Amino acid sequence: MWIVRIALERPYTFIVMAIVILLATPLALLRTPVDVLPEIDIPVISVIWSYNGLSAQQMGDRITQQHERAIITTVNDIEHVESQSLAGIAVIKIFFQPKVSIPTAIAQVVAVSQAITRQMPPGATPPLVIKYTASSIPVVQIGMSSKVLSEQELYDTAINVMRPQLITIPGVALPFPYGGKARVISVDIDPQALLAKGLDSTDVINAVSTQNLVLPSGTVKFGDTEYYVSTNASPATIDGLNAIPVRTFNGATTYLRDVAHVRDGFSPQTNIVRQNGRRGVLVSALKNGGASTLDVVGEIKARLPGLLPLLPKDVDVKLMPLLPKDVDVKLMFDQSVFVKAAVASVVHEALIAAALTALMLLLFLGNWRTTSIIAVSIPLSICCSVILLHAVGQSINIMTLGGLALAVGILVDDATVTIENIERHLHMGVDLRTAILDGAGEIAVPALVSTLCICIVFLPMFFLGGVAHYLFVPLAEAVVFAMLASYVLSRTLVPTLALLFMGHAGRGG
Repeated sequence: MWIVRIALERPYTFIVMAIVILLATPLALLRTPVDVLPEIDIPVISVIWSYNGLSAQQMGDRITQQHERAIITTVNDIEHVESQSLAGIAVIKIFFQPKVSIPTAIAQVVAVSQAITRQMPPGATPPLVIKYTASSIPVVQIGMSSKVLSEQELYDTAINVMRPQLITIPGVALPFPYGGKARVISVDIDPQALLAKGLDSTDVINAVSTQNLVLPSGTVKFGDTEYYVSTNASPATIDGLNAIPVRTFNGATTYLRDVAHVRDGFSPQTNIVRQNGRRGVLVSALKNGGASTLDVVGEIKARLPGLLPLLPKDVDVKLMPLLPKDVDVKLMFDQSVFVKAAVASVVHEALIAAALTALMLLLFLGNWRTTSIIAVSIPLSICCSVILLHAVGQSINIMTLGGLALAVGILVDDATVTIENIERHLHMGVDLRTAILDGAGEIAVPALVSTLCICIVFLPMFFLGGVAHYLFVPLAEAVVFAMLASYVLSRTLVPTLALLFMGHAGRGG
């Protein structure tokens, strides 16, 4: 076979290629995302409408139904649409065809959502349009509580200190914290006082709206300098808001404090988080689909020392008190622990399989030289598969590692058959080079057919749809890549090593 002849003529070329494969594998591993499962990229877009005060029936009739009609007539490549209407909330999920361009789909959905807003009930705001992916899951959950700080202060700390620092990590998505109280300036109207003053709530709303403004007023030029002038009518304190005049009648001015009370309050609380019996805040960090769980979690842990004044005792970090004191911060959930355990378990089983395979070869072949030649081809085939998996954009997960572990037992076939046929020719009395050429050439086609038959077994996985496609295609690719690499190595590196290691075998030896 021509490729075997080239390998024998230039043996060191293929040895150098094997070394290059060994050196490239760590680089591929370092740049490949690591996760429990492969990325499940189902093309789905979620549209979330909010309109406080409407019942679920009204949300469905006046918002959800109207938007669905507009979507199905203007957005392309829709597979089906699902919606759920709740009190004040409507969630519409748009499922697309597998090959759709998600950026184009998002642009179309945003455009039609902006246009349909004018047909919605008065005061409706444009919806939130987000890409949904099953791979965007929480990887870290950070609990915050305090004995002295209120829920409102904890919520402000999570929003204004922790979230801006962690959001800059590549591959991280941070939703709003759970628990706590969102700070708002509340105007509590006194109905009896309004009635006594001859006013209504509209008068209060108009007074606050017109006297709590910051507006640009243009520019003014003095000499060579031009200054920007702004009108600042926004009170700086709560007392200033209470002193806003509502109406002047017969020389008597009614102030806001006379008919209402302005306070530093919070929005109605819809969820509560407790940590060690105390109310607190839970910050969840989500991983985007293509990011590595280990990289994301590692970067979050690396940045925590610069943010958190107090950490649990089992976290060994240096503390820098950037957050308010007396805040107890604890890692409630860490997905990287499960990822490392899953990957380590599969790697452990693969190593056991490789060791047992090498032991059986040594027992049956009875020659450490031939066993070492076969044992070298197994890790090189796996390394080639890892490099190719990285090239096609796959991640290191239990499916790809499981495929590699599955392939370990059948990777020995090509190299074993090649070595045995070379041994047979040596026992027939021919010289080593001729034995390698004839032995490797005779089984080239049968070995190729055998390898392709094994690869064809995994071919149907590429025709699966939905979640099964994203789960089992990486496994199939890992096995196929390893098998093809094993065949190529059995035609190149194995004859080269046989020429170097089996020179001791004499005629009939």
